[in-house]
Amino acid sequence: MNLPNAITVGRIALTPLIAWLPFTTSWTARLIAFALFLIAAITDYWDGHLARQHNLVTDLGRLLDPLADKLLLLATLVPMYWLQRHYTFIASDSGDATASPFLFVTPFGRIALPLWIVLVVLGREAFMTVFRQVAAHRGLVIAAIGPAKWKTAFQSVWLGAAYFWFFAATLASREGWQNDATWRGFAVFNGLVGVISMTGAVGLTVWSLWLYLRRYGRQVVAAG
Repeated sequence: MNLPNAITVGRIALTPLIAWLPFTTSWTARLIAFALFLIAAITDYWDGHLARQHNLVTDLGRLLDPLADKLLLLATLVPMYWLQRHYTFIASDSGDATASPFLFVTPFGRIALPLWIVLVVLGREAFMTVFRQVAAHRGLVIAAIGPAKWKTAFQSVWLGAAYFWFFAATLASREGWQNDATWRGFAVFNGLVGVISMTGAVGLTVWSLWLYLRRYGRQVVAAG
């Protein structure tokens, strides 16, 4: 196993921790989850760059790299959806339950991750996986296109903002920063980054899928 493939395997090994740590109540654990997500996102680019630069592209790498990408996306979207839509915060001093503190804070109100976005993003990835496999069996190689690469970049910023917010909101609650003006400004900034990048990622998800179908759909059907 060469170095790029070993990095990809390591990225896959990190995925269960990235999925599990946000469900803990420790700000330290959630900070570790954010750090592991950053490592996974950076190595996603790095292993491919190494493989192409040093001519280390292998069949195993072609199999593992997209698998690692799909697992990481699933491992981040599920905690994000659950914590923003179904999590309730119970104050230790009063015992009162309030809405999730992990919603993105924006000037237009608090925004959660809706289920339809999860389904669109994951559904697109599942469809493209099958589409690429069918094309490959018919002798066609579907190369990555520009909008798909931008989609991945927007997804990374969006999910990174969410994972950072899990840690930051937990720490702010512990330290009692919620009423601090500086903290509120940062919360809005992080929320805007998360919502804008989420919107961009969803738009590019749909747009890149349409471009793939328009460019390769007829070729795949004809090759069959």
